[in-house]
Amino acid sequence: MHDFSGATLLITGGTGSFGNAVLNRFLQTDIGEIRIFSRDEKKQDDMRHEFQAKMPEAVEKIKFYIGDVRDLASVKNAMHGVDYIFHAAALKQVPSCEFFPIEAVKTNVLGTDNVLTAAIEAGVKSVICLSTDKAAYPVNAMGTSKAMMEKVVVAKSRTSDKTKICCTRYGNVLCSRGSVVPLWIDQIKAGNPITVTEPNMTRFVMSLEEAVDLVLFAFKNGKSGDILVQKAPACTIETLAKAVTELFAPGHEIKTIGIRHGEKMYETLLTNEECAGAIDLGSFYRVPCDKRGLNYDKYFKDGDVERNPLTEFNSSNTVQLGVEEVKQKLLSLSYIRSELEALEAGKQ
Repeated sequence: MHDFSGATLLITGGTGSFGNAVLNRFLQTDIGEIRIFSRDEKKQDDMRHEFQAKMPEAVEKIKFYIGDVRDLASVKNAMHGVDYIFHAAALKQVPSCEFFPIEAVKTNVLGTDNVLTAAIEAGVKSVICLSTDKAAYPVNAMGTSKAMMEKVVVAKSRTSDKTKICCTRYGNVLCSRGSVVPLWIDQIKAGNPITVTEPNMTRFVMSLEEAVDLVLFAFKNGKSGDILVQKAPACTIETLAKAVTELFAPGHEIKTIGIRHGEKMYETLLTNEECAGAIDLGSFYRVPCDKRGLNYDKYFKDGDVERNPLTEFNSSNTVQLGVEEVKQKLLSLSYIRSELEALEAGKQ
């Protein structure tokens, strides 16, 4: 693991699922301080009480900062003495971004620019920005705003000598806030059918722990301007739904409701164009940024004779998991285990 001994780590959007996973992973290490930066004081207070009860011996390492990535001044207020940043603050819900695209731009694009501007000015060592598979071939406002966020990351990396800036792109994180599995579990508890948009739709599947692993891999192995992705497996929505019902309520009704605003049939982690220069790092791919300048004449004279034979890496051509494999992946998650324990306790 990357050495964070005595370091100060800032997490934007830190009260979300990713921030909680980082705290669970890091608080027991010799990290110096973890700063949670977000705009929701209620979520910060809930997190403060949760970790006071769960890890009282380490809770002093957590510092809370109220602010908004849209406001450069508030970002700068949290930046003094910071060594590393996980930039996780974002608007992530596809339908809401479809209806309010400018809000997605303000948070996902301009907010990222603010974080990177403040980080470079403060001399932060490394910033890892969290992106999404929806940024590759984007068809919705959320994906488009994240694609622009990635462009901001690459552009900033060209002008920063001391601050390493990388981007991690990953697919659906199982049981993260606002994701579909917790919704299905709530529907089962309420005695309602679980709703799927389109059974044949495919999605990458990974755990929060794997998302944290990807970010740590980027800290250790990424170079400024890189986009890094994990070679994640995938499954159909129908397979995921069957896995959930077999764990919680065998035979429970699964109802198809149709595709929502801005949804794709499959998600892409690497575009065909990115694959041309992608570097295979075993369980991960690294996409270096284009370091060429604005001398357009070179584009007409110099090109790449050879390219990587890899083509588009998406949720339909990666390893496909079956129902039993998805069940095992779900059972590895503490959220699923606790929900199943609560279900069993309720039957007694």
